[in-house]
Amino acid sequence: MNFSYYIAKRYLFSKTSNNAINIITIIASFGVIVGALALFIILSGFSGLRTFSDSLLDKSDPDIKITTTKGKSFFVTDNLKTVLKQHKNINVIAEVVEERVFLEYNQKTEIAFIKGVDSNFTKISNLDVALYAGSWLQSDFKNTAVVGRGISNKLSLGTYNYGNPLKIMIPKPGTGFINPRNPFYTLETQIVGVYSGTEDFENKFVFVAINEARNLLKFKENQVTSIELKLNDRKRAAAFAKSLKQKIGKDFKVQTKEQLNEVFYKVINTENFISYLIFTLIVIIALFNVIGAIIMLIIDKKANLKTLYNLGATLKEIKSIFMFQGFLLTFFGMCIGLFLGVLLVFIQQKFALFMIVPNVPYPVEFQITNLLIVFFTISILGYIAAKIASSRISKTFLAQ
Repeated sequence: MNFSYYIAKRYLFSKTSNNAINIITIIASFGVIVGALALFIILSGFSGLRTFSDSLLDKSDPDIKITTTKGKSFFVTDNLKTVLKQHKNINVIAEVVEERVFLEYNQKTEIAFIKGVDSNFTKISNLDVALYAGSWLQSDFKNTAVVGRGISNKLSLGTYNYGNPLKIMIPKPGTGFINPRNPFYTLETQIVGVYSGTEDFENKFVFVAINEARNLLKFKENQVTSIELKLNDRKRAAAFAKSLKQKIGKDFKVQTKEQLNEVFYKVINTENFISYLIFTLIVIIALFNVIGAIIMLIIDKKANLKTLYNLGATLKEIKSIFMFQGFLLTFFGMCIGLFLGVLLVFIQQKFALFMIVPNVPYPVEFQITNLLIVFFTISILGYIAAKIASSRISKTFLAQ
């Protein structure tokens, strides 16, 4: 066994004659435990929050969205269909027609977006199984719509209210004089469902069949505003988007879910990084206690160190004793903190002790990545702290 490691282990697990040093060592260990625990919990919390947010965005945004760079709409050509069908990573393809519209119901008005979707859309969003009320669009029924809960509340809309339809209106295009008595193209629909999701999503869309949206907007067959894709491997979405962009050409924009919600993900990532820095600073402050405890132990063991030095131990070996001790003190404290952190994460997942709202537990997620981040962060800082403490030892110090 390494000489320095053996002595360091003996010093670590044995009490000194000075009770104050024992107390300071315990306090230093406790600081490392709490620092590791807090850092792991905060990283697990942000991982859970990101996953929770992703589950909400799954309702509103596809893995990949294809739009045109010229104008608002484009035609789905046979060549484009062939390119998309050749990609093995594409699971589902859905055509979409989307445009800003006016809504009118019982003399109440609202501005929203109509979103005409085909039968494949629910395989991408799973919105049909996450409805707040009612049912999803059925091909057997014409002129039906599904609205967001925010729109439903603003317009006092109910499902299956056949007495009064929801009017979806869009201004007629063109120049010159417009008949003020009939300035809009109008689609009258019956509400069959109400969906829920993020606040913006609930206040944004009215879903209808894609052919009805085309008729309202006077689109031609195969004319769409976007194509939405569901991938077999979401983790490769960024690489897939880049590859697809090269194949379909510069006339199209290919965006991933992260790019569609760029501001949101930037906020989450920035908050996560800042929280990591703050709690790392707490760990650094806790490691000052480790440095202090090691320096006091060096002073307390000065006579023993002189003996070791006179018996032939090198200065490097003596320094290594306290480097090992400081590192081991940090390492064991970190392991205890991580064990408690993992335990608390699984307890929260199982029993939901902390709630955001009465029906939604605070999301946490265990990830090996977070475990490794805490491990390497505290290990590196612990090594630096031990190095600083052991630098107190010198030939002059041993000769005094």
